[in-house]
Amino acid sequence: MEEIKKYIEDNKQRFLDELFELLRFPSVSADPKYKSDVLKTADYVAQKLKDAGADSVEVCQTAGYPIVFGEKIIDPSLPTVLVYGHYDVQPADPLELWKTPPFEPTIRDGKIYARGACDDKGQFYMHVKAFELMSQTGTLTCNIKFMIEGEEEVGSANLGIFVKENAEKLKADIVLISDTSMISMENPSIETGLRGLAYMEVEVTGPNRDLHSGVYGGAVANPATILCKMIASLHDENNHVTIPGFYDKVLELSDEEKTALNSAPYDEEEYKADLSIDEVWGEKGYSTTERTGTRPTLEVNGIWSGYTGEGAKTVLPSKANAKISMRLVPNQSSEEISAMFTKHFESIAPKYVKVKVTAHHGGEPVVTPTDSIAYQAAEKAIEESFGKKAIPTRGGGSIPIVALFEDVLGIKSVLLGFGLDSDALHSPNEKYDLYNYYKGIETLPLFHKYFAELSK
Repeated sequence: MEEIKKYIEDNKQRFLDELFELLRFPSVSADPKYKSDVLKTADYVAQKLKDAGADSVEVCQTAGYPIVFGEKIIDPSLPTVLVYGHYDVQPADPLELWKTPPFEPTIRDGKIYARGACDDKGQFYMHVKAFELMSQTGTLTCNIKFMIEGEEEVGSANLGIFVKENAEKLKADIVLISDTSMISMENPSIETGLRGLAYMEVEVTGPNRDLHSGVYGGAVANPATILCKMIASLHDENNHVTIPGFYDKVLELSDEEKTALNSAPYDEEEYKADLSIDEVWGEKGYSTTERTGTRPTLEVNGIWSGYTGEGAKTVLPSKANAKISMRLVPNQSSEEISAMFTKHFESIAPKYVKVKVTAHHGGEPVVTPTDSIAYQAAEKAIEESFGKKAIPTRGGGSIPIVALFEDVLGIKSVLLGFGLDSDALHSPNEKYDLYNYYKGIETLPLFHKYFAELSK
């Protein structure tokens, strides 16, 4: 441990400078205008893997953005760890809500503020620097492979094809992912499950053009009003999703599982204060911890219609649109849920509007085993680094490729993330604590050490 800490201390500023360089690339995969920046980011990641000690590095082309692959095989008889991460980021909008420019990383109160600081540049780059540390100090105990993609934020459309076509290249004993969060640095945790995702877009059309709201208002159905009513009907008075069949395959937690899940530290007053809300909201009969980790949900991610510019324009809009995502739990299928949603949304549309439903990307829920050698190695690494045992938790987010790795490569994953739920992922003023960044670099070599020891 002392050797690890000394290397980090000796290279602390360089590690930060390199991360800042990475964060300055506006690698927004959702917006074509950033295409050249996304491609430059892939090249930067490839170069840093070479600099860190990888024997082989490739920028692998796909039908979309490239996947950066790198590896160092020290002994084929040793276990192999496949590190997954993504170099693309969410759009920074709305820009006016950022206190400092989203692609000019800034430190305030010991935190790095930038788009991608936590999701996932800061987190995957910990692995690159941990790999450098192990390579330079001669302490690499496992073979290591990296697969860093550029389309995670838009559904990883080409990753499945790449994984299937390169199964031998990606052959490993475990996938190690840092794209999740801990309860806190005082209460380190390891996520043991993730929810799946079904992402939809709906369009409600009324008249064939925008109308004068005085001349036609009250005589023609307003698509914006109808859409709002339709969306409101998707939850009942107990905040239960009303889509027929939505809960049919959901497994209820046992009393023992509920007790274990709710034993994790949680302060509701602190939770509300952090979000500036007076009360929490959700499905009746479940705690906040259960709602965000083990229950399926339906949320509106965006809604738009009519005139939204400066000043006034009295129109009755022709169309209204919304983007809606559903988080899924084990046994639910993103394909089945998408079909259920489509059928239901079309069925509740009144005759005076037309409805179009489009299914975008989806992913399956996963639960990772807690009795595996890899999970035990993560536990031991956390305990040595943090001085206390890790708490197993369920994550509310989705990483669709975890199920893909299991299906195609036949290997499980360990979700060893160092972010916090308060890091404003996908929001303005995303952050990542300096402490978390360096703590990750300290902890990850210990995972490799213990994974090699326990694999003997």
